[in-house]
Amino acid sequence: MNHAPDLVAVDPSTLRNAFAQFPSGVAALIGQAGGQTHVMVASSFAVGVSLEPALAMFAVQRSSTTWPDLAKADRIGVSVLSDIHAPICRQLAGRDKDRRLSGVAHERRPGGAIVLPEASLRMDCRVYATHPAGDHDVVILEVLAVQFDDECEPLIWHRSAFRALAQAS
Repeated sequence: MNHAPDLVAVDPSTLRNAFAQFPSGVAALIGQAGGQTHVMVASSFAVGVSLEPALAMFAVQRSSTTWPDLAKADRIGVSVLSDIHAPICRQLAGRDKDRRLSGVAHERRPGGAIVLPEASLRMDCRVYATHPAGDHDVVILEVLAVQFDDECEPLIWHRSAFRALAQAS
């Protein structure tokens, strides 16, 4: 029998390392407001919040300088990234906001949402509600339209690195 490490007190650094043990998908959220395109990446994105109405959610740090602008978009495109997006993901999340979409293929939807081609799931959304949660806000998105591709393999964020799925035997 393996011996598990002892429990340790929770502090921000330890908690960040602990949460890194949980693999998650990666979503790019893109919209236009104030004549500019705003991009952010979230590994806290979750689907299945509600089917009636259709809702998804993510958490964003209150210190984000992107979210206040992106939140003003009439429509937000959510692209659940595929493994082929690994090379551009850090650019999409980069500090230089003006370069986030530079050279990155993207599609503007009629309602204003912006999505990435070859994402495993693409959704047109709008902000439904925002709730404070510690040093983050939980943002609930209303899903207005979806498009998905069963052939795409997801991009996974685990232990502070991008990973790909492997078939379990």
